[in-house]
This record gives sequence, C-alpha cells and structure tokens, in this order.
Amino acid sequence: MTANIRGKARRSRQSGFSMVELVIVVGIIMVIAAVAIPNGIRAWYNMEMRATTDQVASLMQRGRLEAAKSNAYYALCYRVNQGVQQIYLNQTIPTNTSPCTFVNGNTMTIDLARHITASSAAPSGSNPSKYVLSTDTSSGTPCDNTCTLAFSPRGLPCKLDTSAGACNTPASSYFVYYFQADNSNGWGAVLVTKAGRTRTFTWNGSAWN
Repeated sequence: MTANIRGKARRSRQSGFSMVELVIVVGIIMVIAAVAIPNGIRAWYNMEMRATTDQVASLMQRGRLEAAKSNAYYALCYRVNQGVQQIYLNQTIPTNTSPCTFVNGNTMTIDLARHITASSAAPSGSNPSKYVLSTDTSSGTPCDNTCTLAFSPRGLPCKLDTSAGACNTPASSYFVYYFQADNSNGWGAVLVTKAGRTRTFTWNGSAWN
C-alpha cells in the first residue's frame, strides 16, 4: 500500500504546471506581444501607405495621358467627402481661377485610406527629412503639397498658378507630394520628375526608400 501511495503522489507532482511556471509563461508571452504587436502595426501602416502612394502615382500618370490625349490641361485636386480625403483630376485651363471645382460624375477620383491624408506641406526637420532627387541638376525649388500640380497638353507637369494665369513648362524643378498616416505612424511620398515620370517612397525612420 505504501508503494501505491508513493506512486500516486509522484503522478500528482508530474501533472499540470505550478503557479510559478504559469507566471513565467505568461510573462514571456507578454514580452513577445509587446515587441511583435507594434512591429505588426507599423508594417500594416507601411503597406497601406505604399498602396496609397501607388494609387496616387497611377492617377498622376492617368492625368498625364489624358492631358496629351485631349490636348488640355489636367489639374490634380483634393477634397474631403464624408470624412474621407479624395484626390481627383480636373480638366482645366491655366486662367481658371477655380481649377479644382469638383464636378459630380467625375470618374478620375481615388479615396485615400481613412487614416492617411495628404500633408499640408513638406515635412520639416529630420524625421522625416524632405525627399531630395540626387540626380536632379535644375536650379529651381522643388514643388510640394503647397503647389497645384497640372499636366500640359504635351503631357508635362507644371505648377498651376491661377493668379498669373500660367502653367509654365518645362517645370523649373521636380515635384514631391507627401502623405502622412494618423499619429505620425508613417510617411509616404510621390515624386514627379520634370519629364512627368512618377516614383513612390516610404519613410523607414531614417531614409526614404
């Protein structure tokens, strides 16, 4: 009988976890979650930003093609509709004082993700820094979100200046448009070269890539 009691006690000690062991396991899980969840959120924001900037770049290229096809000027415009920021193309002329008046039925419109908006201006400081096109040799100042981008009937980008009634081409320099995620969780940029080509970038915390 003594042997049976000892066997039962041994099996009892071998089954399940002690409270200390459970606390250790839970602690390890919490540490892993503390590291993995922020990284997962950051990766998701980066994917959303990349998809958004790719959409904007595609819309710009569509504007370029439509301008050349229609022998007209097309401006890239912004508006907020039911809490969602939209970017759309408007056929216009340089002397139009309201080139971004939205027309219902405009099919060249994209919705930005709800947590992503076009920045009011280029970023300042070092995080992020402004994007610089190293191969550009022009002496002009690059245009940013404070400029209204348009495409001429030749399909070239130009800064639309309604007060001067002009949209001069070729542009004096390249264009960079910045986009920001909520709570500064991510930045994206769309480059438009003087030739009208587009590229997209995201900020990785130290550089544009």
